[in-house]
Amino acid sequence: MKTRFTNLKSNPAPAPASWLRQPRFVLSAAILALSAICAPAQPQNHAQMHMEPPPTPPGPIYQAESTKKMAALLQKAFRDMDWKADPSKQAERVPYYQALLAKGLTPPNEVLVRLEMAREMLRVGNSEDAVHALEDLRSWARQKNITLPPQAEHDLGEWLALSWLRLGEQENCAHNHGQRSCIFPIRGSGIHQLPRGAQGAVREFSALLAKDPNDDQSRWLLNVAYMQLGRYPQDVPKPWLIPAALFDSEQKFPEFPDIAMLAGVDITSHAGGVILEDFDGDGLLDILVTSSGPLDQMHLFHNQGDGTFKDVTQQSGLVGEVGGLNVVETDYNNDGHPDLLVLRGGWWRKYGHYPLSLLRNNGNGTFDDVTEAAGLLSVGPTQAAAWADFDNDGWLDLFVGYESTPEDPNPSKLFHNNHDGTFTEMAAPLGLAQLGFVKGVAWGDYNNDGRPDLYISILNGNNRLFRNDGPVSGSAFWKFTDVTAQAGVANPQHSFATWFFDYDNDGWPDIFAAGYSTENVRDVGAFEMGKPYTADTPRLYHNNHDGTFSDVTHAVHLDRAILTMGANFGDLDNDGWLDIYLGNGDSTYQALLPNRMFRNADGKDFRDITTAGGFGHLQKGHAIAFGDLENTGFEDVFEEMGGALPGDTFMSALYHNPGNTNRWVTLILQGVQTNRAAYGARIDLTISESGHRRHIFRTVGYGSSFGGNPLRQHIGIGRATEVEHIEVTWPTSKTTQHFAHIKPNQTYRIREGEDSLKTVPLPLTPPK
Repeated sequence: MKTRFTNLKSNPAPAPASWLRQPRFVLSAAILALSAICAPAQPQNHAQMHMEPPPTPPGPIYQAESTKKMAALLQKAFRDMDWKADPSKQAERVPYYQALLAKGLTPPNEVLVRLEMAREMLRVGNSEDAVHALEDLRSWARQKNITLPPQAEHDLGEWLALSWLRLGEQENCAHNHGQRSCIFPIRGSGIHQLPRGAQGAVREFSALLAKDPNDDQSRWLLNVAYMQLGRYPQDVPKPWLIPAALFDSEQKFPEFPDIAMLAGVDITSHAGGVILEDFDGDGLLDILVTSSGPLDQMHLFHNQGDGTFKDVTQQSGLVGEVGGLNVVETDYNNDGHPDLLVLRGGWWRKYGHYPLSLLRNNGNGTFDDVTEAAGLLSVGPTQAAAWADFDNDGWLDLFVGYESTPEDPNPSKLFHNNHDGTFTEMAAPLGLAQLGFVKGVAWGDYNNDGRPDLYISILNGNNRLFRNDGPVSGSAFWKFTDVTAQAGVANPQHSFATWFFDYDNDGWPDIFAAGYSTENVRDVGAFEMGKPYTADTPRLYHNNHDGTFSDVTHAVHLDRAILTMGANFGDLDNDGWLDIYLGNGDSTYQALLPNRMFRNADGKDFRDITTAGGFGHLQKGHAIAFGDLENTGFEDVFEEMGGALPGDTFMSALYHNPGNTNRWVTLILQGVQTNRAAYGARIDLTISESGHRRHIFRTVGYGSSFGGNPLRQHIGIGRATEVEHIEVTWPTSKTTQHFAHIKPNQTYRIREGEDSLKTVPLPLTPPK
């Protein structure tokens, strides 16, 4: 006789982004109750089971005493987090479940524990163990003649399918990584040579669809698995086939091959940040990458000038600077050397109470952690911060957006630069402290009055636009006014990366805000198949020049991405119009969807060129940066890859720009009265193409909230044979410089107050 039970409350698979609203890593109440009955021991060798930082490359080590102190603080913060609930400690919970099972449980409780143990194995990256655990559960139920409740049966099948799918990705895309690994649509060398993972996924997703033909998530992932086997579209059962035409690009575009392996920057990471910048002043852009695992070492890759990069982390003084979901650039002390701000603990709520780090560039190839000395040492979950000289005194100030909830309040902070290497916090009296769950921060002068305004992207609430109204007459008080309602820029309600940029070159900064939510795990499949979905899409707000904005997202065809995390903009083809790359995904393995590239068509609309350009990476796309890494005059694209779960790591991607015949100029601005890095300086280029005159506008320093482009301004000018006129407006001195008849395809330095441009000869990477 079969055993039946219907009161089993299996912990359901977390819906995409659900862990952002309610932590799903905490042991369920039912399982905690079992621990009181069975009294299992805490995991064996608990202290030895913490994540270990990855090895750093050999070589001489430089590490300032202040950096050693921060490293010890970060290690202690991780050790002190409760293993039962810390989202980074799945590995420590597996032995807990094994101990529970060893004690002997009732059938309903055994199913509950076995399911959760397998989930934790998958989350920590032990995909094969998860497969075995779930297959064992299925066999155990048959042997015991137990009929699982429908939800438990579905959960088992779904998680088994995901475990097989992830195993295939690990064995092929990660362990046997190639140039086309995980690039959608999967073809050629991207097809899996070790097929067992994809075969298992096909089998399990087919079984799920046989029970529920309307399961959009399983249908989408089934088609992906068939692609991995090289059997798409011919072998996909017709009722479940997704037509290949749905994935076609909207125009022809050259392929940007992923050369990260060839360049030596295919670092395996969790979700993290990136900055492209010339950190040592040799004229070549270097790459700095962070990873959000609490003990993940950040890495600095020095550009060798031959198409390859060398990891110089140890000799740069960065050893011990671990973790960091995001990193942003600055020159806080006006010495001309790019400094770093590392942001930690994002998404983890009370388990994300880590300090940020301010890393001073010493100008000799090394960095020192000066967080405490600068007065910035505080803890709280954040990934969002931006620099600007909000009072135009010539020194960069800092706004940090913290993730605050009623259960874990963390007010945001505005740090005013004291001009001596220290900062004074002043957010509360300016009305900038109590903002909610902040996920993105951007400065930009939306009303062109010379003062940077502040846009805040907030999860589960209205975004906020604060107009900078300047000093209050007769006092030292500064005024920011919330103009969100008037401006019409409150959506999306669940937003993430954001920025100001002038997408249509009309001289007025527009606003981009990414959407990041879904109410149903099937939304990913539904979206990719062109079916109705509930997820938020991005918003593009066009500046109306009168203090208001119009939502033009649908009109310009940008409402075609969901679950956008890392995101940035640049000019792929040197036509002078800023294109957009969106890194998509979320914390779950179900969220396997291509990252998307959109080409700006003359400021009128955006064309999806994802598959034509080879940009449709299926792994989690986090921080993105555009930059000319070879000084050839064309911007490459670096994408930091990997997810939030301990087992969801992947290699970064570097998309190489093949170039074209369009021309360009690169401008390096140096402030004198304005801050040295020239944050907030406005550039207006006038060019003529085929008898048509037009303007191209750029602003220094105000970039994406999740990805760091270099401060040097690479500006495509299309087929123009010269730049007729360059106008630079400086925010502190309120002066404007004018330069005429500039030759293209060169780099120039512009110093505030000087009348002439200076040509800067940059080292050119030899052609391959």
